[in-house]
Amino acid sequence: METALNGDRQHEQDRLEHRLVHEGHISLDKSWMMRMGFMDLMQGSTRTVELLAPLAQKKLLGDDLMALYEASVCWLAGSPDIYVGESATLYRFLQFAAWKLEIEKNFILDGTLKDRPMAKDKGIVHWSQEKLLELNTSQYASAAALMGDKKRIENPPFKLKVTYDAIGHYEERKTSETGWGIRYDETLLKQAVAFLKALKTGVMEFKIGQAEDYCFARAFGLITKEEGLLLYKSLTGHETNRIEEMERALETASRIGVVDSLDHRVVQAVVMLYRFMGKPIEVVHPEAVNKSWPEFPRFIADAPQLARAAIC
Repeated sequence: METALNGDRQHEQDRLEHRLVHEGHISLDKSWMMRMGFMDLMQGSTRTVELLAPLAQKKLLGDDLMALYEASVCWLAGSPDIYVGESATLYRFLQFAAWKLEIEKNFILDGTLKDRPMAKDKGIVHWSQEKLLELNTSQYASAAALMGDKKRIENPPFKLKVTYDAIGHYEERKTSETGWGIRYDETLLKQAVAFLKALKTGVMEFKIGQAEDYCFARAFGLITKEEGLLLYKSLTGHETNRIEEMERALETASRIGVVDSLDHRVVQAVVMLYRFMGKPIEVVHPEAVNKSWPEFPRFIADAPQLARAAIC
């Protein structure tokens, strides 16, 4: 009986996830797309541009994927000027490539990326992946692997594991007529499902899997600031120091009912918490969510209806 019940619940959850994706509530996985797009550029392939162009024209891309599209067009055209927007992943990948290929590129940064710490030594292209991980981000190690380093670190950080998987998928699919496949953001999907189930049941059940879950889990009291510092040191080097920004955002929201952060994951987490509590929250920078989840406002608006379809 219990096995059958668990099977029914999994079926209902699968249906809910399919609905969220099918109805356009979940964005493309920008981490996956960045890696595929970067490998396309290194191969001189136009697949990423062709795939993203219709979405770009309809303004259906998040800011980071829009930057990927624009950067890909310019890179393939041989332009010396490459706009990377606010995407640290895109900037680090392409800067690493320019250093390794010994080509001059002028990278145009936007928003908080202008103030974030970045490697300045082009000599890092000769470092091992283990040494690159000492830079407090896995993005340079990912860039090395994407550019041909065959080393595979045992038990790699989450995003480096994503890179290894992406390379394997790209290699398997590069001779296929359809090429590599797109993915939707599993991190956002998992958080969305947990939020909808919580709206229905009144109980938040969520298992944190990686650093990008921290803001959501912290908002709902599923992880402490101290645990975040211990587990995810890289959180201090994003759009904000997410460890401190979450504390500030939660305090500000509690005190005056406002979330004024510019960090997309902080904004999303605090808004979902207050909708769960049934309390109003003013968002000072609603455009912040465009970085990775431009569908977020519609998801929040549709959440009560979607929650009725959520499994208990």
